[in-house]
Amino acid sequence: MPNLADAKKRVKQNERKRVRNRARTKAIKTETRKVLEFLHDGKVDEAKKAFIVVTKKLDRVAAQKTLHANTVARRKSRLAKRINAAAKSA
Repeated sequence: MPNLADAKKRVKQNERKRVRNRARTKAIKTETRKVLEFLHDGKVDEAKKAFIVVTKKLDRVAAQKTLHANTVARRKSRLAKRINAAAKSA
């Protein structure tokens, strides 16, 4: 447990950030799962629309420093690859 006032404040700030970051990452996982489910069901057009939503959320999370910019770029790239492959096969 912290003894100094600034250490106590830092604990509170870290907890608020942790809760906020968990909510953001959970939202991204949910949206990503939607895209993957659409691809699994063969609904490429709906997957493309959902991909736009995921991309916007990922970019925002990268700007807010919740996820690293390279992580966001990698996730977008991998999703785009899967969508493009599904579009070619369909």
